[in-house]
Amino acid sequence: MKKGIHPEYVDTKVICACGNTFTVRSNKEELHVETCDKCHPFYTGTKDNSKSRAGRVDKFNRKYGFTTDEEKAA
Repeated sequence: MKKGIHPEYVDTKVICACGNTFTVRSNKEELHVETCDKCHPFYTGTKDNSKSRAGRVDKFNRKYGFTTDEEKAA
């Protein structure tokens, strides 16, 4: 690596909008982020889309005339 052309690599304090802070290594002193692993729904599992997803599938099947095996048996 050439000398004098690379930025200095320092410990960086990352601050999330939820208030969580943690340290990483970067070329900036401080970073502000909107979501982190403590508040993002993918990591916390607080947002469950399975109910709304099932409703959309049923609506699609009713609209286009598709039936499930249970409906055929009834």
